[in-house]
Amino acid sequence: MASPPSRSSTKRRGWQRFSPPIPSCVHDALYQQSLHAPFLAYGTDWLAFAHLALAVVFLGPLVDPIRNKWVLQCGLIACAGVLALAFIAGPARGIPLPWRLIDSSFGIFGAIPLLIALRKTTQLENSTR
Repeated sequence: MASPPSRSSTKRRGWQRFSPPIPSCVHDALYQQSLHAPFLAYGTDWLAFAHLALAVVFLGPLVDPIRNKWVLQCGLIACAGVLALAFIAGPARGIPLPWRLIDSSFGIFGAIPLLIALRKTTQLENSTR
């Protein structure tokens, strides 16, 4: 098994200069993963792409809120799905409870602006009838 390069010998370039240093255990794990399963990094690329694609979808309610009300409703369903996934799949995978609470907070805090936007969209819809 190859040992990772020393963190002290690695220069921090580009954006790395502005980010906090990575703990050595994380650095070593990422290095080993890149040696033995480089395809996992490809999955994170697609995850980032999915986030960008979803961000574009959420521009719809800004352009035409009434016609794109479904986007807000879909977002609320996704927020509920975060809670379900955290509390159903989390224990099955052995995810510690504090981590599941952090994960579920994304669903809760994500729903707040969606509920506000949905309420305002409904008000707008009722005022234009």
